[in-house]
Amino acid sequence: LAAALAAAGSPPAELVATDGLVERARVRKDDHEIATLREAARRLSHVAAGIGALVRRGATERDVALEIDVRVRRAGFERSAFETIVASGPNGALPHAAPGGRAITEGDLVVLDFGGVYDSYCVDLTRTVSVGPASTRAREVYAAVREARARAVASVAPGRSRFEIDAAAREVLAGHGLGEAFGHGTGHGLGIDVHEDPRITRRRPDVDAGDEEVATGMVFTIEPGAYLPGWGGVRIEDDVLVTDEGVEVLTDVTTELIEI
Repeated sequence: LAAALAAAGSPPAELVATDGLVERARVRKDDHEIATLREAARRLSHVAAGIGALVRRGATERDVALEIDVRVRRAGFERSAFETIVASGPNGALPHAAPGGRAITEGDLVVLDFGGVYDSYCVDLTRTVSVGPASTRAREVYAAVREARARAVASVAPGRSRFEIDAAAREVLAGHGLGEAFGHGTGHGLGIDVHEDPRITRRRPDVDAGDEEVATGMVFTIEPGAYLPGWGGVRIEDDVLVTDEGVEVLTDVTTELIEI
């Protein structure tokens, strides 16, 4: 390109890489974007509040996912933000399991992860419910994930490193013997894409050069989980906004374990 410019008689120019330029410009939301995301989160919370009624014994994961998608559209969303996840029983050990033909049965934990696109902006929410009374082990794992979610949310503040926020959740799970059961990042940014910056994750020495603090106007998820092969999994996810004072949780749904 430089040679072509010179051949065309253009003055000498330095070519500068623009990798990530647009993404960095989008990472802090303006007032209009925040208002849109706040309304989207309110609508998605309304969908989530009635989600337990959809998880029926004998229904397949695919059945429940379809009903969630219908409710998302009826709540005023343009479409689902991604393929809805309904992962029951041992399938819950797969963080991004596609809903299949497995029938939901008594004693299952069911991970429900869904989102919507509202006025072009994405929101995302996960809850885990128990079909019937939860076992002692299920209650223990759920309580650990719930504590990790609360600790991570409480750590969000302008100037806080995204790696520190991730560590807050990870330390709780490790303290409950579930450190190895949490294999993904604690959160991701939300905006016109459902996964964008900032990435709330562990530092990767080969990729992450700086500390990368979060700042006022950023919107991202907090979604710790624990996944135990052959047993199942638990994930709790909310959407948060970084404010001058600290953090605002945009989604408003109980984090208590729901038994249906």
